[in-house]
Amino acid sequence: MRKNFGKKSWLYPMPVLIVAAYDEAGVPNVMNAAWGGIYTDDMIGICLSEGHKTTKNILASKAFTVSVATAEKVVACDYVGIVSGNKEPGKFAKAGFHAVRSAFVNAPLINELPMTIECEFVSYDSESNHLVGRIVNVSADESILTDGKIDVSKLRPLSYDPVNNLYYELGAVAGKAFSDGKALK
Repeated sequence: MRKNFGKKSWLYPMPVLIVAAYDEAGVPNVMNAAWGGIYTDDMIGICLSEGHKTTKNILASKAFTVSVATAEKVVACDYVGIVSGNKEPGKFAKAGFHAVRSAFVNAPLINELPMTIECEFVSYDSESNHLVGRIVNVSADESILTDGKIDVSKLRPLSYDPVNNLYYELGAVAGKAFSDGKALK
């Protein structure tokens, strides 16, 4: 038997995205966003309200980065989601983050988060709060690579549980994509 919950914004796994952009003075700001994901082969879509400092920065600078939140940095990643850059201008540094300018877009890479999607601004719909960015580059620190590829067990990405307001670290391998289903052919 199933229990009906009605219309909810629940989905598993829900990535924890750390979105960063520079303001007009080149000062980085950052926020935690849960509603987002890959939109097409070279696009990412994220729901960000226009009142966020980071959203304002993206609209002005026309670029942003999206880092994957990690278990190692859960406190900092949660902090940037509960504190507004409009009220705490130094929240990037207070989170313990250090910025390096992307070589591909006018946006900050966060040294402490080892995987980042670097994006050019494409569009923003103020009615739906849907931001779209073109993926220009994906960068990963060598510390999370195995045989030159991103290793999820080293990255330790977070997933957000919107029902219980918890973060989970993604875990063990459950199967092999584009392979296990062949057993049913």
